[in-house]
Amino acid sequence: MEKIPMTRAGFTALEAELKHLKSVERPAIIKAIAEARELGDLSENAEYHSAREKQSFIEGRIKELEGVISLADVIDPKTLSGAVKFGAKVTVVDEDTDEEKTWQIVGEYEADIEKGLLNVKSPIARALIGKEEGDSVEVRTPGGDRSYEILKIEYS
Repeated sequence: MEKIPMTRAGFTALEAELKHLKSVERPAIIKAIAEARELGDLSENAEYHSAREKQSFIEGRIKELEGVISLADVIDPKTLSGAVKFGAKVTVVDEDTDEEKTWQIVGEYEADIEKGLLNVKSPIARALIGKEEGDSVEVRTPGGDRSYEILKIEYS
């Protein structure tokens, strides 16, 4: 199996989610199923069916997280420098709108564009990787072609 790159923060967040699912969500749903069973006829028991559906989702998420964590390749960006690579925090300016944006290139399981965490497999991240400060990159995005100039590369 192929290793899954992620930052220490992303790995820690996945571990915390897994621990929460196993120690809080799983016991709560088991209790909810037991209570719903006590209500009688299961064929017309909406609470029971809802609880079983939620249990299925939780168990699936636990298996997914265990798989991802077992394949995790935790990369510490502080040990890196130079051109843009995984873990870099990159500040760019949109050459058309002069809007500045800062993204950190992270693994797909920790990506969250709203928080500035850019999936390493995204078109923008792929275009930035290997580039230096001052370089200009052309990116084909779902919203159309974009041109960015790299202002700063940080590893922290």
